[in-house]
Amino acid sequence: MTWNWTQQAWPRFVYDEAELRTHESNFLLTSGEIIGAVRYVSEEERNLLRVELLSDEAIKTSEIEGEVLDRLSVQSSLRRQFGLDTGNRPVKPQERGIAEMMVDVYETWSHPLNHETLFRWHGMLMTGNRHLEVIGGYRTHDDAMQIVSGRMDKPTVHYEAPPSRQVPAEMEAYIDWFNRSAPSGERPLPALTRAGWGHLYFESIHPFEDGNGRIGRALAEKSLAQNIGQPSLIALAYTIESSRKAYYDQLERHQRTLDITGWLVYFAETVLAAQKTTLERVAFFIDKAKFYDRFRQQLNERQEKVIARMFREGAMGFKGGLSAENYISITRSSRATATRDLHDLVEKGALKRWGERRYTRYFLNLPGTK
Repeated sequence: MTWNWTQQAWPRFVYDEAELRTHESNFLLTSGEIIGAVRYVSEEERNLLRVELLSDEAIKTSEIEGEVLDRLSVQSSLRRQFGLDTGNRPVKPQERGIAEMMVDVYETWSHPLNHETLFRWHGMLMTGNRHLEVIGGYRTHDDAMQIVSGRMDKPTVHYEAPPSRQVPAEMEAYIDWFNRSAPSGERPLPALTRAGWGHLYFESIHPFEDGNGRIGRALAEKSLAQNIGQPSLIALAYTIESSRKAYYDQLERHQRTLDITGWLVYFAETVLAAQKTTLERVAFFIDKAKFYDRFRQQLNERQEKVIARMFREGAMGFKGGLSAENYISITRSSRATATRDLHDLVEKGALKRWGERRYTRYFLNLPGTK
C-alpha cells in the first residue's frame, strides 16, 4: 500500500487554494460573532461558560477514541484549575489528565509549538496509564504503528504510520512547519488551511503510542486560536464526534495522497459547523443564566433538580419533552406532587406545556424553543 509518507514529495502537500477562500472568509466573520457574543456575559458567567465548553470538548474528543469519561469529574477538575469552587468532588486520574491538557491548550495557545509541549500533553493524557512503553515521549517500539479494524486473525489495515526510528526527524520537520505557518511565521497560512493541514500531517506521523487523535485535535484548536488571536473555544471535537465515521473515512482517504484539497474542504466545513454549534451554545448559556436570574428562590428543591437536569440535556430539555413520569423518576415524588409541581412551573412561566393527558410534555421556556 502507498501511504502519503512513502511518496517522494512527502511532506509537501498540495491543494487548490480557490476551494477554501469562501470558507476562510466565513470562518473569520463567525469568529467575530462568537467573540462578540461572549462579551455579553459577566466575568463569572464567562468562567462557567469556559468550563462547560472545555468539558464538552474533553469528553467528546475522548468519545471519538471510544473512551467514556465522567462529566462531573472533568468539570470539577477544570473548575479547580481555573480557581473556581469545586465542592471537593473527587476527580479520577483519566478525567484529571484530559482536563489538564485542555486547560494547557487554552492557556498556552499563543506559545510556539515545541517537543516539550507535546510531551507534556501526552503525559497529562496518559495519567495513570500502566500499559505504554513510553509516556511523555515519542514511540520507540519496532512494531509497525497501524490503524486496524476487524477480526484479530484477519484485520483490515486502514493506515500504517512511519516507523518509530523516523519519528524524531518527522516531528522536528512538523514543528518547524507549524511555527513557520503561524500568523507571525515566515510563511503564514490562512486559518482553516493551516489547521486542517496540520491535523492531517500530525495524524499521518502518528508519533505517540496512544493519544494521537486527541493531541492532533488539540493542535487544530491551538492553530485556530493563533490565527484569530485568542482561544477559539469552538466545539470542534463535539462536531466531529457527531459524524465520527465521516471523519475517519476522510482521514483514511487522504493519508494515501499528497493532494489534500478534499480533506481541507471537509475540515473547513466541519470547523464552520462547529462555530455554528458554539454560537448556539453560547446563546443557550446566556438564556440559562437569565432563566436562573428570573426564577431565583421561586422553585422548590424538586423543581430545581428537574430544571437542572433539563438544562444538562440541552436547549430542548428532554428529547420529545419532559413527561410526568420523567419528573417522578428524577424526584422520586408521588404523581400528585409531580402534577402540582409541573402545574406550578407552567404557571410561573418556567416551562411550556404541550399535549394533553398521557401525551402531555413540558419544555424549558427559553427564546427559540417551541
